[in-house]
Amino acid sequence: MMKEWKKILLLAIPSIASFASSTLTGTINLILVGHLGALAIAIVGVTNVVMYNVWALFSGIGHTTNYLVAQNYGSNDMKKGIERTYIAFYLCIAASVFILLVGLLLPEGIFKVLGSSAEMIEEGTSYLQIRFFAMIFGTFTFVFHGFLRGIGDTKTPMISTIIGGALMIFFTFGLTYGKFGLPEIGLVGAGIAFFIGEVVTFLFCAYVYFIKLHPEYGTRVRIAFNRLESKLIFGESSKLGIQEFSLAMAMFVFTGFVTRLGTEALAANEIALSVMSFGFMPAFAFGSTATILVGQEIGRGKPLNGRRAGTHTAILGCIFILLLGTFEFFFSEQIAKIYTKDPQVFHLAGKLIMISAFLQIFDGLLNFYAGALRGIGDTSFLLKISLVLGWVLFIPLSYVLTFTLNLGSVGAWISLYAYLTVFGISMMVRFYRTDWNTIRLKTVENAS
Repeated sequence: MMKEWKKILLLAIPSIASFASSTLTGTINLILVGHLGALAIAIVGVTNVVMYNVWALFSGIGHTTNYLVAQNYGSNDMKKGIERTYIAFYLCIAASVFILLVGLLLPEGIFKVLGSSAEMIEEGTSYLQIRFFAMIFGTFTFVFHGFLRGIGDTKTPMISTIIGGALMIFFTFGLTYGKFGLPEIGLVGAGIAFFIGEVVTFLFCAYVYFIKLHPEYGTRVRIAFNRLESKLIFGESSKLGIQEFSLAMAMFVFTGFVTRLGTEALAANEIALSVMSFGFMPAFAFGSTATILVGQEIGRGKPLNGRRAGTHTAILGCIFILLLGTFEFFFSEQIAKIYTKDPQVFHLAGKLIMISAFLQIFDGLLNFYAGALRGIGDTSFLLKISLVLGWVLFIPLSYVLTFTLNLGSVGAWISLYAYLTVFGISMMVRFYRTDWNTIRLKTVENAS
């Protein structure tokens, strides 16, 4: 068992560092921008939810690349893995056109749909627009990361994320407040800093994929159009993308509910979400590790080894989240004070952090077992359960607890974790009720 745990940790720890770097970058940026006031915090928070929705819509391309390449790596057929990665790049080009058009035409309308104040719309439109342009590069980066993790390389995504994050922090401070000889352009400067970080991360990954890995994997090739493979990847990407988008849209509506409670409530909500993202960090990392290990074992024709790897990954992930939750529970208000000195905001944020400190274990279960199910290609179930729980349970419950019962932000967060609890348990049940003896490598022949 110790040998297996060591293997899991060698993959998971760089992923944790990668997600930690991304989370820490977002946290520091929010703290830096937070000195501009509660309005700036609220704008960044709403923008983060919007961009999460955009990322989620196209994230299926990266998730599909990840699990298919892991299976191809396990079966020692990386020629097929490279072909599938190129098809994913072509899908990213189509996605980029859509993102560019939305970024040019709709930022102001998005704020209006969310019920934002006139002041928030005026101050936040340019920032949101720049973040859309940055997302174009982020979409490609997620595919690069999916490929790299599929072959068991979690260190390169870590390094690229750290470099990009460090640049984001540097330019956020410099461009927001006019430091290091840079112009002082406030919130727009923070948006430009985000754009710079995304572009540099993309360029680093492109160098590794096309230059460094070419001698071993032949990554610079001309790929002829393969209709069946393209159909497979488009179908899998659509299912995983809609699954993530459903979850993201549910959070979008949830944020819309909280927005109507006022700027202070929204600011507290975003601070709590920022803190909770440290819990999402090991959840995402171990979920990604589960995809890698399960996918590779499926490729080797050893599905029961994949089931065991998924179980051990979930156990280790739960340990990490419980340790983190304990710290967050006992120091909730002190943590909230790091973000803001407004008593109304940090008191409420502290309560929200306490509510979710230990309940985030269920978000962990969701990510661990969803990652494992992606590894076997069980994408149809992931899509169906996400749609049902998001729109039949989460959204109606959020409305009832927030407004009908007048519980405000606390009610909203109770509904959030009720949803994550049911979601996480459902994923775990599906994982253990699956007949692993029937699991096979995903090909165009057995894609259905």
